[in-house]
Amino acid sequence: MTEHPSIQEMWNAFTSQHPTFTHSTYTAWAFGDGTKEMADDLCKLVLEGKKQGTSSYYAAYEKENELLPFEGQWNIILDGDGIAQAIMQTIKVDVLPYNEITERHAYAEGEGDQTLSYWKQVHDPFFSQLAPTLGLTFQEKDLVVYEWLKLVYRKEAKEVSA
Repeated sequence: MTEHPSIQEMWNAFTSQHPTFTHSTYTAWAFGDGTKEMADDLCKLVLEGKKQGTSSYYAAYEKENELLPFEGQWNIILDGDGIAQAIMQTIKVDVLPYNEITERHAYAEGEGDQTLSYWKQVHDPFFSQLAPTLGLTFQEKDLVVYEWLKLVYRKEAKEVSA
């Protein structure tokens, strides 16, 4: 799949506002399960300032030999059409068992009513469906990668105050 031109355009606009900025690498991705609807819904939460975290299944990184997110990582957030909408920076990464996710994690994720109960209601089925594709069975002690994110730039409003 070809990268949408909006990705580089957004990065160039962001870095042009910060002449001393020296980072040249970023990742570009959409939140969710790969559907346009979910990517759009979660991107909207980012633009509203509600979504400040995300969680993923640790075993997927291992099985796909993918690097874990890291503190200081720059992320261009895409909508369901693959168009750049925002830039978020990873400010912290927690790797912890699913059953140790807290209310604070759930609240920062910004979804539903932002409670731990809601977080489990949506993540339990997601991880339970993902695990078999990796040759695993999801268990509550399985590790989750939780990224704490900070919105630093968005398409319409441009620079976001710190």
